Amino acid sequence: MKAEYRKGCPQRDSVEHEEYAGARSAGARESRERDGADDLLEKILSRDNLNRAYKQVKSNHGAPGIDGMTVEAALPWLRDNKDELLHSIRESQYQPSPVRRKEIPKPDGSGVRKLGIPTVVDRVIQQAIAQQLHPLFEPLFSDGSYGYRPKRSAQQAIRKVKAYAEQGYNHAVEIDLSKYFDTLNRELLMNLLRKQIQDKRVTGLIKKYLKSGVMENGVRRETEEGSPQGGPLSPLLANIYLNEFDQEMKRRGVIVIRYADDIVVLGKSRRAATRLLESSRKYLENKLRLKLNTQKSKVASAIARKHFKFLGYALGKNGNGVYIRTHPQSLVKAKKKLKELTSRSQGRNARQVMESVKVYIRSWLGHFYVADMRRILQDWNEWLRRRMRMYIWKQWKKPGTKVQNLRKLGIPEWQAYQWGNTRLGYWRIAGSAVLNRSITNEKLVQAGYYDFPARYEHLRKLHSND
Repeated sequence: MKAEYRKGCPQRDSVEHEEYAGARSAGARESRERDGADDLLEKILSRDNLNRAYKQVKSNHGAPGIDGMTVEAALPWLRDNKDELLHSIRESQYQPSPVRRKEIPKPDGSGVRKLGIPTVVDRVIQQAIAQQLHPLFEPLFSDGSYGYRPKRSAQQAIRKVKAYAEQGYNHAVEIDLSKYFDTLNRELLMNLLRKQIQDKRVTGLIKKYLKSGVMENGVRRETEEGSPQGGPLSPLLANIYLNEFDQEMKRRGVIVIRYADDIVVLGKSRRAATRLLESSRKYLENKLRLKLNTQKSKVASAIARKHFKFLGYALGKNGNGVYIRTHPQSLVKAKKKLKELTSRSQGRNARQVMESVKVYIRSWLGHFYVADMRRILQDWNEWLRRRMRMYIWKQWKKPGTKVQNLRKLGIPEWQAYQWGNTRLGYWRIAGSAVLNRSITNEKLVQAGYYDFPARYEHLRKLHSND
């Protein structure tokens, strides 16, 4: 019947064919546009991207989230549930788990920082998203932004501050944001994301992560604002949000150096810096709806080491010009930590203690190697050797053991007996000529003592051209 109808109406058949062809063409265009918009999610969920994401999450050695699943246990789970997981994400049905709240002390001792620990599965998904978003947003970021960006570091940030100080920008505005990660405005953040991300499923998934809530003491709690600090996506979102401040200051001709939410604005005079503090406060509070910590946000001389602090560093000035120092507070904190690690009351083997010291100092030097502190490290080296001699002396405990060990280490019998039975305090004995001759620097190194001044010099040379 349909064949007969078409044969009897060739004109209509032709028109219908054209309409069908046009509809098909329009449908193809819509499909291509939709596919282009949805292309980002497919890149995120691609096998290679997810594999890279898992490897990165595994290398970070993070703690489990609320489900208790470890990174190692997540791999077989992901293999078994991959298809269902990807389908739920593609269909916008996936619901992230609440993050596990953990409080850690702030480095300066001013309180605690609240971290949100996502489940391992959510960390892998967040990492996969971040890997694809970085190329989109990286070209938009300011040259003065150094935190959590490829081939950029805290060391480069303080070196940039030093370079500007050498050009006469001797006054710094230290901007401290109150609970930045917990207070950034989600609506503003989502608008910034939608400007660059066309795939609505991706922005929808990110919004779900922002609204996933936290689990405290077994109770799920909603969060109205902020981005939980602790997930792989959090640093990128923080940079996207504060990039608005960077770009606004750039338009005004103002110099800003920023590492995540640590911000320094530079001026050539105290008067100019005071004005910059006020204009920065207005923009951050009125436009970005953030809150400045008025007690910590201040104007300081950039080359007065006791007043200016940025990323644990300070600047100084001598006859050779401006130089980078480790801030006194950072030195006090580090020495306190070393004292704890070498405490005589631990009851651990001396080699284990020296290994703990090595791990801490390597990490500490990895951050502070750009600072001029040769003399300080030499003093610390002597102090730490004495601490380790004191630790070993206490481990020998009984006078008989002390006498026996001193004789084994080459001390004459009469002197070994005299010192093995002395009533002098541990610290005084640790600095004695007898212990320096028996527990020599070379023997300490053989036992695992870490020569960190040499490591410092190596790092300085390695990064001298950075």
